[in-house]
Amino acid sequence: MKKQKKIVLAYSGGLDTSIILKWLQKNYDAEVIAYTADVGQEMDRKKIIKNAKKLGVKKIIIQDLKNIFVKDYVYPMIRGHALYEGVYLLGTSIARPLIAKDQIRVAKKFNAYAVSHGSTGKGNDQVRFELGYHYFGPKIKIIAPWRIWKLKSRTDLIKYAKKHGIPIPKDKKGAPPFSVDDNLFHTSTEGKVLENPKNSAPEFIFQRTTSPEKAPNKPSFITINYKNGDPVGLNGKKLSPAKVLDKLNLVAGRNGIGRVDLVENRFIGIKSRGVYETPGGSLLLVAHRAIESVTLDKNIMHKKDEVMPRYAELVYNGYWYSKERFKLQKIVDSKRNKVNGSVKLKLYKGNITIQSRQTSSNAYSMKKVSFEENKTFNKSNVERFINFHKRKLR
Repeated sequence: MKKQKKIVLAYSGGLDTSIILKWLQKNYDAEVIAYTADVGQEMDRKKIIKNAKKLGVKKIIIQDLKNIFVKDYVYPMIRGHALYEGVYLLGTSIARPLIAKDQIRVAKKFNAYAVSHGSTGKGNDQVRFELGYHYFGPKIKIIAPWRIWKLKSRTDLIKYAKKHGIPIPKDKKGAPPFSVDDNLFHTSTEGKVLENPKNSAPEFIFQRTTSPEKAPNKPSFITINYKNGDPVGLNGKKLSPAKVLDKLNLVAGRNGIGRVDLVENRFIGIKSRGVYETPGGSLLLVAHRAIESVTLDKNIMHKKDEVMPRYAELVYNGYWYSKERFKLQKIVDSKRNKVNGSVKLKLYKGNITIQSRQTSSNAYSMKKVSFEENKTFNKSNVERFINFHKRKLR
């Protein structure tokens, strides 16, 4: 008897990937393995398993990657201070390389001949997934349903779901849902009324942040403790990477921090509008720049700012595993061993204020900067310094 081929599908348990699962079963003579990467998204494990089993799936894999996600993907990106087009903290972009890597691991483990994903034919995620697939499994076939099937719209998908008895979820207004991606780092919302940039984002779409107007009237304070450039705890208590981000999300979200409304330039050449919530990530970015300000020298700080736009673009475009990103990461991390100490933040109605920076580093000299007279800084050299730079103006 001929052994049945296998396909590993990145399966969320939602409408799109449930439709894809059924479509793969009907169009390929292969067993579909449902693979879910737990990167901290809101998910119902029982529902994922129930939906997959209802569609005839025998192997259902849910892999906990939360700590790996934060430690090996979010933290390195934060060390690079990566912001795409000045505001986007790359929450979706940074999760895809890890999911792709682990999905290929599963495909190799079960000797699957193909992997599949639910990214649309107009989106960035198809690029991010497939570059990751290629890096770790160049000989494994990639099936991208949105680029090859005859279903062309959300309406077509809903009709297909009804035909095959696949449950159709509703949003809080009783309509088919917005397109939502979430993980421990962020939540993004796209589609429907958001597609027209003249429309304000409805308040009910926000899932992890209170509006600044409704945030507490009393500020919150949080101290982030650093070792070798990464957070290792909060308020002096040591915590795992996932726990650090989880707690920062809660306190920042409660105080109305982390909302971004962005019309971005997709890698494939389309402008799109999305609303992002990155509460804990916003704190991490501000705090990391603050601790570096008292631990790193001017040259490395300015070099990091110089390479950041390119670094962010590489992450956004799906080039996490590229030689160029690895090269830039070395620049970003060249003196991370000096980045130790703590930063205290004040959070109030959408605002982040730095309260204090503490470190044993001597990069910041109170003696040199003091307005009191001292012998640690020779002011007689300043005139020669200015005259040298005057010549550069000609």
